[in-house]
Amino acid sequence: MNPKQKVAAGFIIFRRIEKEVQYLLLQTSYGEHHWTPPKGHVDPGESELQTALRETEEEAGLKKEDFNMYENFQRTLNYEVRGKPKRVVYWLSELKNPSIPIKLSEEHIDYKWLNLPSALKYVEKYKDFQQVLNEAESFIKSNL
Repeated sequence: MNPKQKVAAGFIIFRRIEKEVQYLLLQTSYGEHHWTPPKGHVDPGESELQTALRETEEEAGLKKEDFNMYENFQRTLNYEVRGKPKRVVYWLSELKNPSIPIKLSEEHIDYKWLNLPSALKYVEKYKDFQQVLNEAESFIKSNL
């Protein structure tokens, strides 16, 4: 592992409203106010999965018992942020109760539940993450 590489982890969280699959995106309170799933940097001594669970609770108020995690859907993205390498690991999870409230932290100013076409528009600058959303949609449609 590259010691200079930042590592982050999070969840692609979806819910089903009738037959529509909707993805949770949070709008950051910093930078370009971009939209992202709940995720954050891995703390020392923490596994990537522990980070994803902690960050999801911190950023969206969702606890492990609020969703079903699909461990066989995991995607890793590698890219650069301000010239430094970053790796982000995502797992897919579904809310058990689709109407559970989202509780934002100070890191975010808004959230949306979006179907795939809308979610893809909100993350259009991030082609690799668009690909992950498309793969998640295919996985949900064919497996769940």
